[in-house]
Order: sequence, then C-alpha cells, then structure tokens
Amino acid sequence: MSAQLSQNMLLAVPMAPLVGAVVAGFFGKQVGRRGAHSVTILGVLISFILSVMTLKAVINDGAHFNQTIYEWMVVGGLKMEVGFLVDGLTAMMMCVVTFVSLMVHIYTIGYMEEDPGYQRFFSYISLFTFSMLMLVMSNNMLQLFFGWEAVGLVSYLLIGFWYTKPTAIFANMKAFLVNRVGDFGFILGIGLLVAYSGSLNYGEVFAKKDELAQVAFTAPLWGGDWMMLTVACICLFIGAMGKSAQFPLHVWLPDSMEGPTPISALIHAATMVTAGIFMVSRMSPLFELSDTALNFVLVIGAITALFMGFMGIIQNDIKRVVAYSTLSQLGYMTVALGVSAYSVAVFHLMTHAFFKALLFLGAGSVIIGMHHDQDIRNMGGLRKYMPITWITSLLGSLALIGTPLFSGFYSKDSIILSVHASNLPAAGFAYFAVVAGVFVTAFYSFRMYFLVFHGKENFRHKPFPGEHDHHDDHGHHEPHVPHESPWVVTAPLVLLAIPSVAIGYLTIDGMLFGDFFKSSIFVNETLHPAMHELEHHFHGAWAMALHGLQTLPFWLAVGGVATAYIFYMVAPAIPATLGRVLRPLAVVLENKYYMDWFNENVLARLARGLGLAFWKGGDVALIDGVLVNGSARTVGGIASLVRLVQTGHLYWYALVMMLGVIGLMTWQLWPFIGPQLKALFGLGL
Repeated sequence: MSAQLSQNMLLAVPMAPLVGAVVAGFFGKQVGRRGAHSVTILGVLISFILSVMTLKAVINDGAHFNQTIYEWMVVGGLKMEVGFLVDGLTAMMMCVVTFVSLMVHIYTIGYMEEDPGYQRFFSYISLFTFSMLMLVMSNNMLQLFFGWEAVGLVSYLLIGFWYTKPTAIFANMKAFLVNRVGDFGFILGIGLLVAYSGSLNYGEVFAKKDELAQVAFTAPLWGGDWMMLTVACICLFIGAMGKSAQFPLHVWLPDSMEGPTPISALIHAATMVTAGIFMVSRMSPLFELSDTALNFVLVIGAITALFMGFMGIIQNDIKRVVAYSTLSQLGYMTVALGVSAYSVAVFHLMTHAFFKALLFLGAGSVIIGMHHDQDIRNMGGLRKYMPITWITSLLGSLALIGTPLFSGFYSKDSIILSVHASNLPAAGFAYFAVVAGVFVTAFYSFRMYFLVFHGKENFRHKPFPGEHDHHDDHGHHEPHVPHESPWVVTAPLVLLAIPSVAIGYLTIDGMLFGDFFKSSIFVNETLHPAMHELEHHFHGAWAMALHGLQTLPFWLAVGGVATAYIFYMVAPAIPATLGRVLRPLAVVLENKYYMDWFNENVLARLARGLGLAFWKGGDVALIDGVLVNGSARTVGGIASLVRLVQTGHLYWYALVMMLGVIGLMTWQLWPFIGPQLKALFGLGL
C-alpha cells in the first residue's frame, strides 16, 4: 500500500455519493429540494476532490493500492471480498466519472427544476455514481459484478423515471432485458475463470493466465476442442456488448432517451456504457492470449461504428442523434480494444466522456430553450438566442468529428492509425469501417448543428408543444422565442467544453506512450504490434495535429461538414430528393435495420414458444403430470385395490389369515411334497 493512498480516503470516494443518495432518497421530504441537491452535490464534489488527489498521487509518486477492504465470506477456498485496486486506469476513470457526474448534478438543478420527482432523481443519479465507482475501483470479479449489476438496476430506474409515461416504461424494460442477455454471458465468463483459476481476485487470475491458456474442453454440440480462455473472453465481451451497447445488443440505448436528459448524459458519457470498455481493458492480460476473441471484438466494434453512424443521419429528435453518435463512438473504442490498443480505447473513452456529456447537456439546454420541443426540424437560428449553448455545442461537435487540436482528434485518429497497423485478419474491414465512419460522423453531427443553430427560424411558424400562440393588443401574431438557459445549466457546459478542447493535447503523450497505464494494461507487442507502430510514428501532440491536416480522415471530416452545409443550408431540396431516390435504403434505416422487429417477432416469439414448451411439456406434463400427480395417482390406485380386502368383517380376516397360514406352510413344505405330487400326477391321474 502506498503512503499516498490510504484505505479510508479511497473508501470515502464511493461512500460520499452513497450517503447523498440515501439522504435524498429516504429523507427527501424532510430536507426539501435544496437539501436534496445540496447533499448529493456535496457528496459527488468530495468524491471528485479525492479522485483528483488519487490521480495526482498516481502520476507524481507512482502510488498504487491493491488491498482487501472487507472479507464477506469464504466458500471452500474461494474468498469473496470487497477490495480496491487503484492504478493509472482506475484513477483516470474515477476522475472522469466524478467530474462528469458533478457537472450533471449541477445541471440537474436547472433542468429538473419543476419536476415533482426532484429529490428522487438526485438520489438516483448519486446512487448511479456510487455504483460506477464501485465497479471501476474493484480488485476482484465479485465486486466488478456487483457494480455491473448496480449500474444496470439504477439505469432501469432512471430511464423509466417518468413512470406514468408508457414509452418510458417500455424503454426501461427493454434496457433491462437486453442487458440480462449480455449479463448472462458475463457471468458465464466469470464462472469459467473462477472454476479454472480458483480465485475471484484479478491479480491471482492474471498470474495463472499462461496455465489458463492451455486449458481446452470438448465442444458440447459438435465436438472439437475449444480453448477455455477464448470462450471465457468471448463470454466476458458479450457482457460488454450489453453494457456498452454493441451490435446486436445495442437496441436499448436509443430508447433510453425516454429518460430525462441529465441521465442520458450520465449513462452515455461516463458511466454505464463505458463499463464494458473499462472491463475489457482491465482484462487485457487474458484477451491478449486469444486472437479469436480479439477478432470477434474487432468485427463487432467495426459493425457498430459504421452502421450505427448511418442511423444518426435520419434522426430528427435531437437527443437520438447524439445517442446514435454514442453508439458509433463506442464502436470506435471497441475496435481499438480488438487491435490490442487498450490504452487508445480508454483514451477515447476519456475524451469522449467530456465532449459527449457536453453535447447531451447542450441538447438539453436547447430543449429547455425550445420549451421541450426536441424535433430539430422545428428549430433553426438559435445561435442568437442561446449564445453560450451555441458556442459550447460547436466546440463539442468539432471535438466529436476529430478536428485537429481538439481532444477527439487525438483519440479518434489514434484508433484509426492503430487499426491500420494491426495484423489481425479482421483489421481490413475494421479500417474501412472507422475511416468511412469519419465522414458519416461529420455529416450527421453538423446536420444537427446547422438545423438547430443556423438557417431559418422554424419555431416562429408554430407554437411550442402544449402552448398556444399569443397575440398582442392589435391581434398580431406573437410567437414565443427561445431563451438562454440559467447559469446552473450553462456553467457545466462551459466547464465541459474546456477538456473537450484541451484534454487530448495535454495527455496523449503520457497516456499512450508513457508509463501511465504500465501497471494496468498488458500488450504482447510481438503478436500485436499496433501500439508499437503508433509510438514509432508519434512525434508530439503539435506535430500530430499538423500532420492530421494532410490525412484522409481530416478531409473526409471536412467533406462531411461541407456536405451537411450544402444539403441543409444551401440546397435543402437535395435531401428530400435523395430520400425519394434511395427510399428502400431509407426504409431500412427508419426501421433500425429491422432489429426491433426481429427481436419482438422472432426472438421474443421463439423465447415465448420455448417457455410455453417448458411450461406445458416440462412443468405441467412431466413434473406435475408424471412425477407429482402421477405418483399420487399410483398411490391412489394401489390404495383402491387394498381397499377391496379391507371389509371390516372378522370372519373375512380369519379366512384370510387361515389362507395365509396354508400358503406359508405350502411354500415351506413344497420341497418335500412337491416331488411326491409330481410323481403322483405323473402316473396319468
């Protein structure tokens, strides 16, 4: 244990938000609205300050902490513990989670000002922060699974926060069920590792990685040997596919927009959806031993990065555009994991957390200004009404598309370069997907930006939802106009815009090519040379930005922005014409690749049919019909036969006893009288 990291200080990091959640949740009426937001913000602020102190100790003093806090129980030789592992990866995640959460907490004061569930919402988001901190700080798979399930539970509560709204209830149930599919794979992966290593502790499992890589077992259905570690890593990644919304388990994330905007920012930027990326990075010593698992990760990430980006092009709900952007960027992170560029994936996780939280909160500010109208077709020209929201949203969009010198450029271009340097079989397809995705990202991002902040003021032609047009004393039309949000909304936007611009430039050298992740992430550079090639061509952040101006991704991004400007500012008839010409493709996108239809009409019916078969055939027919009721009927049948000889008459019982005695005597004497009788009847009688 390092002197700079005390157990009590680390314990206070997750406990402070938990205390705030308990106070706001159970004593919300007593403390009131001001008390609820004060105690939760104070808890997250304490957690953020302690996280910064932890990060400082890790960077400056090489501090490290790996210790059990509490031993829950021992089953056989298996220890189930609560413990913390703090290294560069953990410290970075702690700071990202707590900073974004703090901004969301402050923002919520303004966004949820008139909501009757004000205290409940603050309790949920503070509990969400606690859950994510327990996940990232864990030193064992039991605590990892606890945090994994806890963020899933609280996301269910938050997505369905407006529980009187049918679409919200459908969305939170959808998120919960889809994540159950992923979590089933996740717990199978953990179970395999525990069964063959005999431990839940990361360090003890990683120490046996070479032994685990030699274990194989026969495939249950079609024979052949399966490598245990490959199966375990794929199962773990299936869990990541659910939490980090990778194809085909991505379907829950767009629907999660039914929850309030602050939680959209918290879920999609820094907490739940990053859990899968973090987990695979933490398990890098295991994934490095299976090229099959890495190729699987790479293909899934590439599909998600490109095809979820296409979905952003046709969305008209401002939050759903940003949601599909999140899906696409998570695909980029997953691609980086697949080529063993784990530090690049986590680097993009960090930069993305800031600019995606900024874009979500900026969208929420627009929604406030538009009196809760979320359709970007009803906006336009908001730049002059909402200047702070405008400039911060522009900075977030520039970071998202990978503009040189912005944070997103350093992480996104590093992903593209690392994929190009990979020698895995799936790297060619992945490279095409991430490069093509640059144009797609720039197009849908600036489509939204131009339609919201520039061009024609479409809101002047219709009232906002739930409102009526006003008229002055002369009967002239007096439409409502948007307005800038209060400071509790705009201040977090400004504070998030700063790292969205600068954090990549300031940290790329240390995070990707220094020793920051040395004790956290393991890469076999002999087999997977992507990071080695990346370091070989890196000559500093400034040189990388200058070189970025000459690369294909930069000009694809410029092309995407220019195309969006022409389509929606100069010649708005073009998109409508293309929509008619490419109608079959548009129908596919509008139906979300028919994934919802497939899940609801094929998988759900198949599951219901299977359940019905198990119910009628297994439970009713076999268990109840044969085993339970069948045994009862057998006993009843025997009893009915026995009942025939139970007459209650004494002479009947005497006769039976006499017949019984005669029968016994005959059986005992048969060896003696049998031969005589046989001889007698053998005479022909």
